[in-house]
Amino acid sequence: QVQLVESGGGLVQAGDSLRLSCAASGRTFSNSAMGWFRQAPGKEREFVGVISRTGNLRDYSDSVKGRSTISRDNAKNTVYLQMNSLKPEDTAVYYCAAGQLYGRRSPASYAYWGQGTQVTVSS
Repeated sequence: QVQLVESGGGLVQAGDSLRLSCAASGRTFSNSAMGWFRQAPGKEREFVGVISRTGNLRDYSDSVKGRSTISRDNAKNTVYLQMNSLKPEDTAVYYCAAGQLYGRRSPASYAYWGQGTQVTVSS
């Protein structure tokens, strides 16, 4: 199993940057593809991006592509989401998730989830 804890959210202004972290415990972190998702009030959970087990592959949603970077440090059991040029529409609870296969965009493909961290972007 993998336990996940996100941190780094907060209230920022449009155009600011933010780095979210997701600390994992458990023996399977380095064997897991790690995804980031977000959910705004009244909306479905949305894929943000995913990174492969070794970190050599990344995939992003069109809404964040070019503004965000996912990275991971398997020695620290941590995955990161760096977001730049934040927009009010980026406001959401951000979740990290662990899954078996890289490239999956559906939340159903991820077995383990963190509790989420709130990101609020003011205009």
